[in-house]
Amino acid sequence: MRLVFAGTPEVAVPALDALLASDRHQVVAVVTRPDAPAGRGRRLVPSPVAERAAEAGVEILRPRRPRDPDFLDRLREIAPDCCPVVAYGALLPPAALDIPRHGWVNLHFSLLPAWRGAAPVQHAVLAGDEITGACTFQIEEGLDSGPVYGVLTEEIRPEDTSGDLLTRLALAGSGLLAHTMDGIEDGALVAQPQPADGVSLAPKLTVEDAAVDWSAPALRVHRQVRACTPAPGAWTLFRGERLKLRQVTLTPDRGDLAPGELAAGKHAVHVGTGSHAVELAWVQPQGRKPMRAADWARGVRVAPGERLGQAAAPRP
Repeated sequence: MRLVFAGTPEVAVPALDALLASDRHQVVAVVTRPDAPAGRGRRLVPSPVAERAAEAGVEILRPRRPRDPDFLDRLREIAPDCCPVVAYGALLPPAALDIPRHGWVNLHFSLLPAWRGAAPVQHAVLAGDEITGACTFQIEEGLDSGPVYGVLTEEIRPEDTSGDLLTRLALAGSGLLAHTMDGIEDGALVAQPQPADGVSLAPKLTVEDAAVDWSAPALRVHRQVRACTPAPGAWTLFRGERLKLRQVTLTPDRGDLAPGELAAGKHAVHVGTGSHAVELAWVQPQGRKPMRAADWARGVRVAPGERLGQAAAPRP
C-alpha cells in the first residue's frame, strides 16, 4: 500500500522505521508538526520524525493545521491507501480522514478503551496498573474511540518510569502497526468496536500535576515521580526554589518523619509522606544537572526539621 505516515516525537520513529523497512508498503510522505524552537538559542529544529524522513528521502508535510487547504490538496494528490499515525499531536478533521481509502490508523499506547487521550502511559503508571499495552485502531471523530484492529500487552515493572515503559511500547508497537498494515491490505483484519465499559481518560499531565503532595501516601508519591519522568518532571520546593525529583524509592517503614520533612544521612536522604518515608535517590536543583540526593543534601547542608514543599524553609 501507499502510506502517508503521521507522527512527531522520538517515540514515533520506531514505527516509521518498521514501515520504511517493509517490502509490502511504500511510505510516500510523512506528516509532522512544524519545526519548533529548542535549546538556549531557541532556534527552530525539525521533529524527530521529520529528521528520519529526511534521511530516508521521503517527502515531509508540515501543516500548521491539518485542515489547511494546501495540505488537504497535497494529500489528495498523493492519494495514499492508508495513513498510519503515531503521536502526531494534532486533531484530524473529517476532510482529512476521508482522503485515504483505508482511513487513518492510530497506534495508541494503552489497552483501549482504557486511557483514551494524550498521556495513556503516564496515567497507567500513576494509577498503579500492572498491565498495559498498545492498540491499533481506526481513527474517527471521537477521542480514541474507533474500532480496534490489533492489541499487544506489556507488564508495568515496579520501577518503570513513563519513559522506560513508553520506549518498550514504541518498539513492540512498531511491529503491531506493520502487521496491521499487512492485515488491512490482505483484508484479513476487521476492526472490532471498543467495549462500552471500561472507558478512562488520560489528559496531558501539566507542570502543576507534577507537584508532589507530601501528605499523600508513599506509594502515591512513588507512582507520581515515576509517571512524571521524564516529562513533565516531578518537582517540589526547597527553600523557595524548585527541586526536580528524578527518582525516589520505597523503603522499609519509617514513620518518624512528618510529611515533607527531610532526614539527610551520609549515604541516604529520606523524606516523610502521609504514610511512611521514601528515599530520595536522584534530584535536580534549579539550573543544574541531575545528581545523587546524598550529594545534593551535603552541598545545601540540610538542617534538622527542614521540609520539602514549603514556599520558604529556615536555613541552617
